[in-house]
Parts: sequence; structure tokens; C-alpha cells
Amino acid sequence: MDPLWMVVLAAVALGAPGFTATGIAASSPAASMMSAGQVARSQSAGDAVITNSTLVEWLKTAVKVTAVAAAAVGAVAAAPVVLGAAGFTATGIAASSYAAGMMSAAATASGGGVLAGGVVAGLQSAGAAGLATSATAVVASVGGTVGWLTTTVASGLVNSTAAVLAGVGEAAGP
Repeated sequence: MDPLWMVVLAAVALGAPGFTATGIAASSPAASMMSAGQVARSQSAGDAVITNSTLVEWLKTAVKVTAVAAAAVGAVAAAPVVLGAAGFTATGIAASSYAAGMMSAAATASGGGVLAGGVVAGLQSAGAAGLATSATAVVASVGGTVGWLTTTVASGLVNSTAAVLAGVGEAAGP
């Protein structure tokens, strides 16, 4: 992988949870991790006791940060495969592919030719030569956002299910 891509991916992966060039963003997963770390340091010094709920919250944050980073990297790694499967290949647009349909629609819409700099041309360029640095940043950002949304929705579902199960247990009690 190109070192510049790795720098871009690292910036996206760290920026998504709240680690920014100006510090840690308020109310971000990074801020939660920092708070949990402070509690842990205080506990080791004998000032406070770390609770199970604090540990669970820190672990949830760590899982979310990992999921965001993995989704960002996964999206960049999957992009060439997806482009190739759609028909945007190194040798041109594959016949009878989704890309061929897009090219046909674009040519019809523009009066007979595919516009330079258009969506089809950009996707074909990426399929032939790989993603540009700016496109890599966009794909990583979208992947990271999808990872964050997935963990947020999953966390909400787990919390809702736990609440329902806790309510059922209380209702079934003596």
C-alpha cells in the first residue's frame, strides 16, 4: 500500500472517533476513552475504584473505534474488487456489465459521448489505475462512517434487547 494512503487512512481512522489535530473532541468516543483512562490511573493510585460499568463503557468505545478503523480500511481494500466486479477493469469497461450499462446511459444522456470528468469516466479511471489519494480519503471516510453507524445501531439493539429481557425477568419474578 502506498505510504500516502496509509497516512490518509490513519488520519481518517483517528479523526472519526474524535482524535483531532487540535486535541480530543468533546463528547466523542476518544473523550470517553480518555475519561476511562483517567479513572483507571486514579484507581491504580488508590484514589478511586474502577467500576464494571466504566470498564464496559471503555470496552464498548474500544470496539467502536476498532470497527470504524476496520471499516475504513476494508472499504479502501474492497474498492478495486467492487469496481472490477461492476465492470470497470484495467483493460476498459467490460461488455454486458453494469459499467457498460452506465456508460450507455451516460452516452445517451450527453448526446453520444461520455463526458470527461464524469462519474463513468472517474469510475473507469479508478478501475484502471486505482483510487487517487483524494478518492481513497473519501472511500475511507464513507467506510468509517458506515462502521460507526453499524456499531451505533448494533449497540442500540443490544441495549434495547437487554432492557426488554430485564423487564421480562422482572415481570416473571415472584
